Amino acid sequence: MGEGIKGYKVFNSDWTCRGFQYEVGKIFEEDVTPSCCDRGFHFCLKASDCFNYYKFCSDNKVAEVVALGDVDYADANTKCCTNRIRIVREIPWDEVLRIVNEGKDCTGLCNTGNQNTGNRNTGDCNTGNRNTGDWNTGDCNTGNQNTGNRNTGDCNTGDWNTGNQNTGDWNTGNQNTGNRNTGDCNTGNQNTGNRNTGDWNTGNRNTGDCNTGDWNTGDCNTGNQNTGNRNTGDCNTGDWNTGDCNTGDWNTGDWNTGNQNTGDWNTGNQNTGNRNTGDCNTGDWNRSSFNAGCFNTEEQKVTMFNKPSDWTYRQWLNSDARYLLNQIPKSVVEWVCSSDMTDEEKAAHPTHETTGGYLKVLDESECGQLWWDGLNEQQREVIFSLPNFDPDIFEQCTGIKVQKAGENDA
Repeated sequence: MGEGIKGYKVFNSDWTCRGFQYEVGKIFEEDVTPSCCDRGFHFCLKASDCFNYYKFCSDNKVAEVVALGDVDYADANTKCCTNRIRIVREIPWDEVLRIVNEGKDCTGLCNTGNQNTGNRNTGDCNTGNRNTGDWNTGDCNTGNQNTGNRNTGDCNTGDWNTGNQNTGDWNTGNQNTGNRNTGDCNTGNQNTGNRNTGDWNTGNRNTGDCNTGDWNTGDCNTGNQNTGNRNTGDCNTGDWNTGDCNTGDWNTGDWNTGNQNTGDWNTGNQNTGNRNTGDCNTGDWNRSSFNAGCFNTEEQKVTMFNKPSDWTYRQWLNSDARYLLNQIPKSVVEWVCSSDMTDEEKAAHPTHETTGGYLKVLDESECGQLWWDGLNEQQREVIFSLPNFDPDIFEQCTGIKVQKAGENDA
């Protein structure tokens, strides 16, 4: 067999391995065909590979061995097995450290770099493991001086950071406490901007979330310095404002306390004008509602059927007549038999000869007339009782021909 195959083997502190007692300087032999992980005496060609199967600890015994018999090799040749082995000598632990590390002055295992306490470091002075960089306490860092793991940047406490000095994880930027930030100095997470406490901010210095603008306490703001949410404008306490400095919501104008104002400085709601305390004003400086003019404290009467009436717009909104008119159906269809079709309808729908007719979609006036014809006399009287009711004007506006009981067509 010649000089045999040189290798290394680790034993328990009492020189046993898998229940078999070994002794330095002796040859041990088994009448078997060696097979890794099954039968025979196991050893490794590299001393560092032994610690894939034994704890890397100075309490264990490490020996130089020679395989003198048949040898079986496991995958990748990290483990071997023989039926005849010589225990050549014990290797002192300080020599083991030099053998298993390519670098110098390493306490760990399989280090290419120098002065590593951890294992498998390419860099130097690492306490952690598998670091390419230097002075890392964590593991698998390309950068330097990381307490965390898998950092490309430097001085990270967190993990997976490309940037530097991050406490959080997965940051491309620097000095982030939060996670997944592209920007810098974010306490929140997934910020593209800088110095955000909130999350998902493109802008800067936001306490809220999902802001494109800056200095927002609220969320989803495109504008700046908003306490509210989803504002395009700036300095809004309310929500969904396109304008600026609104306390209310959904304002296009500025400085509104109320909601849904197009104008400015409104305390009320849905004002197109400015400085209204009331609601739904087109004019300015009104303390009441539904005014087209200015400086009104009382709701104004509205014209009906081209004449002044004694109703306010609020009375119209709450009227039974308006409720009934809102019941007019839309897009009603009815079946028209071929015998009832006009020549124009027959030309437009030639399939009537096969189907016996066609489905007609009624227009607005036809739908209105269908609604009117279905009202009882009491409901019709509600319409007739409108201030200044005029049947001709009513037909012009609605397309509905009306007739009181007892009247004949002209």
